[in-house]
Amino acid sequence: MFVSEALGLSRHASKTLEEKNILREAFIPHHFFSDIIEALRFDRKFGDIEEGTVVAKTINGVRTVRGFPKIRRALTLYPSIRKHFDREVAIEEKMNGYNIRIAKLGKNLYAFTRRGYICPYTTEKVRKKEEMVDFFRDFSNFVLCCEAVGEESPFVPKKIYGIRELDFFVFDVREIETSNPLKIDEKLRLCEEYGIKHVPFFGIYESRNAHETVRELICRLGRDGREGVVMKDPEMKIEPLKYTTSETNAGDLSYAFRFFNEYGKDFMFSRIVREGFQSFEFAENEEEFRKRCLRLGMSILRPMIESIKDVSSGEWVSEKIKLRFDDIEVLELFLRHLRKMGVDFRVRSIVKREKGAVLYFERIMRSTTDKIKAHLEGQPW
Repeated sequence: MFVSEALGLSRHASKTLEEKNILREAFIPHHFFSDIIEALRFDRKFGDIEEGTVVAKTINGVRTVRGFPKIRRALTLYPSIRKHFDREVAIEEKMNGYNIRIAKLGKNLYAFTRRGYICPYTTEKVRKKEEMVDFFRDFSNFVLCCEAVGEESPFVPKKIYGIRELDFFVFDVREIETSNPLKIDEKLRLCEEYGIKHVPFFGIYESRNAHETVRELICRLGRDGREGVVMKDPEMKIEPLKYTTSETNAGDLSYAFRFFNEYGKDFMFSRIVREGFQSFEFAENEEEFRKRCLRLGMSILRPMIESIKDVSSGEWVSEKIKLRFDDIEVLELFLRHLRKMGVDFRVRSIVKREKGAVLYFERIMRSTTDKIKAHLEGQPW
């Protein structure tokens, strides 16, 4: 098996990999993916191989794109920063989008989602970025780890950045085969040199007193509706930590309770716990505490009631999404991609333009819809 050879797996590991059905197809064969002959992704973690790792047999040989390691979360700032980072800590904004890795396989660029799917829509957008094409002409042995953000996002549509379509912001540059990251200053230098956008960088601080700076940033970012920060070792030798704003926690809860039967209880519970620790560490006065409680309560009840109203009116609980494509074939390929991912969706309309087309579709939250309908008809919990 070419995957085992590429990763140097033992015969026993290869057999286990096959028995546990961990490898899945990473793409739909199509001339849009002309450089790839076969590509398999790790559907879950296997030993030290991250979930989302892709091994691709290409026209230029076998390439491995390692999955992106999960970032642990700090629940408290003061003790976590001092304990985790030795001397200095670099602070970057954690943008609210979906995580992608961009790599060059053969002649073209490809965009990999966190789970290792090669996304046609995201890939089409990436290939239009001349600065990235230039970068990979010189550095085909690197992977750009980016946050994909904007209003026309198939996974996390957001208006807060003022980006109408979709754009990409680098947060890491890593070696393609090993996933070893470049240092912070090297990453920033390369992004500046090639004109590639990167996530906002707030600076490097002494770890012993950085918590006050991070707290101020969190309050400011929260007021702007932003997600939070990622704290990193400037040398990238220590694993990073992330920390989110109260407004983002509330936004996540609002989304989860709108589609409450699609999301696990852990997703909801963890965000409520974050609010408790943040409220305590920020030593809120009574008024600040009341605002947090109101924000938390509204984020839970309002979206759930909206879903109940939708179902009671005979509608599906769904998320409406608009995407713009340059090529109608890529649009059709993306719809096949959604089906492969197991997404339950309904196309509302496809508007053809002089160049390309606009897709309007809705992701159906069937489990939440069915659950609400059953209870409205008298079924007990």
